[in-house]
Amino acid sequence: MGVVVGLLLGAGLACVWWAWWPVPVVVEGRRDGWAARVHDTLTQAEVTGVTPGGLVAVSGLAGLVVAAVSFLVVPVPAVSLCFGAFAATAPWTLVRGRARRRLAGTRELWPDVVDHLASGVRAGLSLPEAVAQLGDRGPTELRAPFRAFAEDYRATGRFTDSLDALKDRLADPVADRIIEALRLTRDVGGTDLGRLLRTLSSFLRDDLRTRGEIEARQSWTVYAARLAVAAPWVVLAMLSTRPEAIRAYDSPAGALVLLAGAASTVVAYRLMIRVARLPDDPRVLR
Repeated sequence: MGVVVGLLLGAGLACVWWAWWPVPVVVEGRRDGWAARVHDTLTQAEVTGVTPGGLVAVSGLAGLVVAAVSFLVVPVPAVSLCFGAFAATAPWTLVRGRARRRLAGTRELWPDVVDHLASGVRAGLSLPEAVAQLGDRGPTELRAPFRAFAEDYRATGRFTDSLDALKDRLADPVADRIIEALRLTRDVGGTDLGRLLRTLSSFLRDDLRTRGEIEARQSWTVYAARLAVAAPWVVLAMLSTRPEAIRAYDSPAGALVLLAGAASTVVAYRLMIRVARLPDDPRVLR
């Protein structure tokens, strides 16, 4: 009995001593680095099972393979290096293009999502139920993430954590604004949720209409930039079929010409795209 009483007294004193030392709270920093941006792009492109490091490895492997094959066909190191460098950028270009197309497609669906949420709230559903029902009644392209939200909420009962997981699955700046509006409404409360959703839906439709008109007028500039970039290298590939023509690049002066041409191509393409393309919405509410 004395031993038991001593153990209980020691445990009590240990608990009192432990209570004087606060538990450090680990705050997760914002993921706004290169890896986070690449991860968002992969998610937006619906490329699963590929990490940012894996994308870099695939890009490097593609560049090495194309450079080796081109060197076997055209034994000029400068030409092979140029084609290998362009091939190394191909995976990222494909992923980014697919992500842009998917974001452009889902941008047209978010006003309908907001309308579904407003209808659910007016019908008397709770906020988690209104979000979860989008997995069955929302736009077809967005049902899978909202079904996953419903499963997370049923399993944990934590609305905030389920919203965070939904943001990671969507990786969309428009979805971030909608989700943060829902989170703020849930935390603060109030009766203006219906008005907030209607205002947000109207804003999204106006933005979509304006962006569509500008993109339609500037699309020809983007296509012209791509054609201007591809044309010189298509000509170089055609010249590679003639040994006497390609032999001119098998020298330091020829390598310098190719390097200057590649740098001019990249700089000109980036400038034309920067001028013509509308800026992407950053994920400021990540």
